[in-house]
Amino acid sequence: MTHRVGIMGGDGIGPEVVAEGLKVIAAAGVELDCVDYDLGGERFLKDGTILPDSVVAEWRGLDALYCGAVGTPDVPPGVIERGLLLKMRFDLDLYINYRPFLKAADEGAEGHDFVVIRENTEGTYAGEGGLLRANTPHEVATQGSVNTRMGVERACRYAFELAMGRRRHLTMVHKTNVLTFSGDLWERTFNEVAADYPEVETAYNHVDAACIYFVQDPQRYDVIVTDNLFGDILTDLGGAVSGGIGLAPTANLNPGQVSMFEPVHGSAPDIVGTGKANPIAAVLSGAMMLDHLGESEAANRIRSACAEPNTLVGTTSEIGDLIVARL
Repeated sequence: MTHRVGIMGGDGIGPEVVAEGLKVIAAAGVELDCVDYDLGGERFLKDGTILPDSVVAEWRGLDALYCGAVGTPDVPPGVIERGLLLKMRFDLDLYINYRPFLKAADEGAEGHDFVVIRENTEGTYAGEGGLLRANTPHEVATQGSVNTRMGVERACRYAFELAMGRRRHLTMVHKTNVLTFSGDLWERTFNEVAADYPEVETAYNHVDAACIYFVQDPQRYDVIVTDNLFGDILTDLGGAVSGGIGLAPTANLNPGQVSMFEPVHGSAPDIVGTGKANPIAAVLSGAMMLDHLGESEAANRIRSACAEPNTLVGTTSEIGDLIVARL
C-alpha cells in the first residue's frame, strides 16, 4: 500500500533530518507518495506566506504529515508558532500531543519508559487575551486559559485507553491548588472518566512536583495526561532526562484523521549544513507516523534500529545510514 504524505521540511536543520527519516522509512519497505510543502520562517521572509487555508484543505485529503522544525531568528517570535504550528493543530483538530520517553538502564541508573499525553488545542495556547493601554505606563496584558469539558474529556479518555495497553497506571498533572477553575474541571473530568476504567490505577501530581519526579524518579510513571502549557514544559524536561531533546519524537494526533509527526527539537540554524544535526528524533517520529498508517511492523523495526542511540554516532547522513544498516 502507498500512503500519501505531506512533507514540510521547514527551516534550519529540518530538511536535513526529515530527509534521513524518509530514507529510513523507504529502507523499511514502506512506500510513500510524498507531497512537498515549502512553509516556515524562510518562506515567510520570501513572500509573507504562513499557512494558507487552501493548503489546510489539501492536508485533509492526505494520510499524514511529516514535518521538520520551523522558525528562523529573522522572523519575530509568535508569527510562525501561532500562524503555522498552532493554526495547523487547531484547523486539523490535532487534539492529542503524544510524546514517548524511553531510556534503557545502564550501569549508572535505572531505565524508564513513560508517555506524556498533552491536550493540544486548548489551555493558554487557545489565544484568549489581549492588551489594554499598550505601550503606556499603565499597560495591562491578559492571557487566559480556555478549557472545555469536551477537550479535557477526550484527552483523558485517550490517555486511559493508552494506559490499558501498557502498565495500567495513569497520572494526571495540573496545579489544582492554585488554578482552581481549570484545575477543578480537569480533576472532575479525570475522575469521572476513571470510573470507566477500573483496571487503571490513577495518581495526581502538581506540576512542580512532577518536575522533581521527572529528574529524581521517572520510573514511577507509565502514562501522564496534562494540559497544553504544562505538557509543553514537561515534555521538554522529559527529553532532557531521556538522553536529550535530539532523541525526542512527537505525534500530533486526531485519531482516525490526518495527523502530524515531527521531532521535538528546534531548527538549530547555527548548525545547518555542518552534519551535526542528530536525525534520531525525526526517524522515531517517522516510526510513529508508520504506526498511524497501519505499518506497525516496519515502525517496530525502526525503533529497534534506533535502540542504544549512544552507539549511533557520525554525521547526520551517517547516522541515517547506520540505522538503515540495522533494519
